[in-house]
Amino acid sequence: MSTLHNSLFHVTNFLQEKKKTFTTISDKIWAKPELHFKERYAASVMEEALKAEGFTVKKNIASLGTAIMGSFGSGPTVIAFLGEYDALPLLSQEGGKAEYSPVEENGNGHGCGHNLLGTGAFAAAVAAKEYVEKTNAPFTIRFYGCPAEENGSGKAHMAKHGVFNDVDTAISWHPMTNNAIWNITTLANYAATFKFTGKSAHAAAAPHLGRSALDAVELMNVGVNYLREHVIQEARIHYAVVNSGGTSPNVVQPYAEVSYLIRAPKKQQVMDIHKRVQKIAQGAALMTETTFEEHFEGAASDLIPNTTLAKVMQQQFDEAPSLQFSEEDFAFAEQIYQTLNDESKALAYMNMSPEQKELIGNKRLCEHVSPLSQEMMLYGSTDVGDVSWKTPTVQCTTSCFALGTPLHTWQVVAVGNTPIGHKGMLYAADIMARTAIACMENPKIIEEAKEELKTRLKDEEYVSLIPET
Repeated sequence: MSTLHNSLFHVTNFLQEKKKTFTTISDKIWAKPELHFKERYAASVMEEALKAEGFTVKKNIASLGTAIMGSFGSGPTVIAFLGEYDALPLLSQEGGKAEYSPVEENGNGHGCGHNLLGTGAFAAAVAAKEYVEKTNAPFTIRFYGCPAEENGSGKAHMAKHGVFNDVDTAISWHPMTNNAIWNITTLANYAATFKFTGKSAHAAAAPHLGRSALDAVELMNVGVNYLREHVIQEARIHYAVVNSGGTSPNVVQPYAEVSYLIRAPKKQQVMDIHKRVQKIAQGAALMTETTFEEHFEGAASDLIPNTTLAKVMQQQFDEAPSLQFSEEDFAFAEQIYQTLNDESKALAYMNMSPEQKELIGNKRLCEHVSPLSQEMMLYGSTDVGDVSWKTPTVQCTTSCFALGTPLHTWQVVAVGNTPIGHKGMLYAADIMARTAIACMENPKIIEEAKEELKTRLKDEEYVSLIPET
């Protein structure tokens, strides 16, 4: 057996021996869900855990109060693990319960599994650190605690500030319903809020004295709706009225706000559409004789995949001990599955091959590993995209939820602190740590991955979509 296989066999055992440590961290973060840039408790939990494992910790990375970095080793080659820990609003839910049951009415919840994501990446960093410590390998292992992936794009701010400039390879994952390499590109995005100001007046006695900010918001939304026909097919323009100006219909609303999220495959396409949206806002203000201010909310670059690293990570999937669930896990997953609508149930199996369907049978959890797929577009966005412009980046997904479970739902929260989520998390940590060790034992992999990134970028320099303040 080769040195590589000996090393990797140790990783699995190491992670299982420390299973209680990692699941406790994940459950702590799950139990106190915090929104973007407010993840103070989660960051403090990760800081304490990093120090306990011998990492040197820096806080306030890129001037973000909930961004942290743990570092171990002094080697010239840096391998980074990317963790997240922000939650979502209005998704509070009791764990282990297969019916909607919020812990706190209108409370937050980890509806995207970031309690698992951050802890799994941390566990992988700990395993890689253990390898460096035992072998004196000339590498530096880093864990980045990255805030605000859901809203605010923490990693984009970090990339803009050069945080990843000296990183040679970045590794991450996402809890999902399958075990696979995330061999994808994603949409770049830009988010902004348009805040309109008009003049208040009595809507019946003196409507002519009023200038309605709410009218301006509605006219802007109509204008953007017409714009949707005249942008590229892959583009997406989402909106939410975040302030309608009040609840009284007999008052001309002097303030109103609407938030827009613009997505497209390339950053320049996003900015071109953004300029057109700005013109619509100007038109709405002219029509209503109001004024507006635009406030930046967040932005993310498109994700650059890396085939070199994807193949290495796929090999780790093929060689690692497989993910195995218990009868209790399958029973709870069946209960969760039955809460899904027919469309979600159908989507669970839509992209599976006949062989995959046969492997799963009538079970609602996936244990098998998908083969490496062709690159595809995921019509969503992630701030991991900004990291991928800076350094070769690879991600995997592992089975943490019942088949068909959509992200950003209470069903994700319900499973996030159960053995199903824990097992998927540790499996992801195993695959990520193995990938890092494979790179450390064959450094040519990293050089090839860097050359691939250069080829993909075609000399295009990284430009952050975050405006200068």
